[in-house]
Order: sequence, then structure tokens, then C-alpha cells
Amino acid sequence: MTTNVVQLRDVASVREGVSDAEWQARVDLAAAYRLAHEYRWADSIYNHISMRVPDEPDFFLIKAHELLYNEVSASNLVKVDMRNDDVDEAMHVNRPGFTLHGGLLSVRKDVNCFYHTHIPACIAVANQKEGLLPVSQTAMTFTDEIGYHDYEGITENLEERERMAANLGDRKVLLMRNHGVVTSGKTVRDAFILMRDIADACELQLRLQASGAEFVLPSAAVLKSYTEQRKTHNAGRGSADWPGFLRRLDQIDPSYRD
Repeated sequence: MTTNVVQLRDVASVREGVSDAEWQARVDLAAAYRLAHEYRWADSIYNHISMRVPDEPDFFLIKAHELLYNEVSASNLVKVDMRNDDVDEAMHVNRPGFTLHGGLLSVRKDVNCFYHTHIPACIAVANQKEGLLPVSQTAMTFTDEIGYHDYEGITENLEERERMAANLGDRKVLLMRNHGVVTSGKTVRDAFILMRDIADACELQLRLQASGAEFVLPSAAVLKSYTEQRKTHNAGRGSADWPGFLRRLDQIDPSYRD
């Protein structure tokens, strides 16, 4: 049975009421939810991905709590005022999602999208004392870009926002011990690619550790050189893959655009 959130959202009326920039943000964010479903990162209706509303920096978009990830579309995303701490069920936004995303977006003005999942491999690596190791080229992408946040329970306490923001700092990723992972980006695409990469990096690290073999880590000089290489390697083509991901979704189910 389709939820009342889906039933109450008329595509035409929602489209008419928002700017072209916001509608594109809605399409991209809905795509991120559908991709999470395809990559099996979704935890039923739980976890969340957020996007700052273009030209309205104090508002963000997030899925209605009761929707599955493959039910999310551009028109049924919920617009939330991150300055309003009085979140209730009538808003269709769960409090942990508001706490985490509203808190981080309000502090990180340079970020427009936060992507949160409970990918098991990421939780396992987050719980390791040394965290993510540079055992693969993908893992090296995250050199000096990961903050770690100790578990404090379900993220319902608004006071935790300050500590999460402090532990993230100006980095791109927050590994939440015993909990999950958060990636960030100026665009939905950037946050999605970081999530895909850190999931792969964590999975590879666990496989290598499970083999029992002794492994070799690159030197600090090599890590520094690789970090510089990445800056020019991605120049001019950093988002060229996003249209491809959208085409993939269009082949599966284009209703995320509605």
C-alpha cells in the first residue's frame, strides 16, 4: 500500500512551486536514494541523504521517513527548516535524520549534501582503533579526510550535533563508531561517489585483514604525491560520471524524476 505521503504529492503542483534549481536538486537527491537502493546500502526506511535547497541555505531536502528508498521521487522529498528544532511526525521527518543533517549543514556552509548509511563494512572499520588504512588506491583517497565520532546512542540529542561537527571538522567523511558513515559534497554526486569509494575501501581492508597475510602500506611521501595527483587527475571531468548513473536509473525506473 502506497503511503499517504506519496498520495498527497502532486508532481505538477510541486514542480510549479519551486525554482528550476531546486527541482534539479530534487531530481539529483531522489537519484541518490534510488542508487542507495540499487547498491543495497538502504536499511529499510532508515538512514538518510540530505541536500541543501539552492538559494535557501537554511533549508534542506530529505526523504519522508516512512518511504522506502526506491519510493523516493523529486516531488515527495520533504523541505525542512534546519533552524526549527521542533520536529514532529506530522512533518514526516525522523528526529535522528534532522539532528544529524540539520546540525552538519548548519555548520558546514561549504557542503550542500550529506549522505548517511549503515554499511556493515564501514561500521567494522570505524570500530577499529586505527580506522581506515591506506591499503588500496581507493583508501588513499581518504588520506586526512576522515573524522571519527564515538557512539552516543541514537542521534536524537540535539546537543550531539556540536560534537559531530567538531569531529568532522573540515574533512569530507565522518566514520561513526558502532553506527555508520557520513560523506559530504558540494553536490549530490560528490557525496555519492565518496560513499561508494569508502564502502569499497572498507570492504577491501576487511578482506585483506581476514586473509591473515602481512600487508604493505605506502610511505608518507607516496601518500602525499598521490593526493596531489588526484587534484589534477579529476580536473575538468570530476562529475562526468553522474549523467551515466542517471541513465542507469532511467533504464531501471525513471520515476525518481517525478
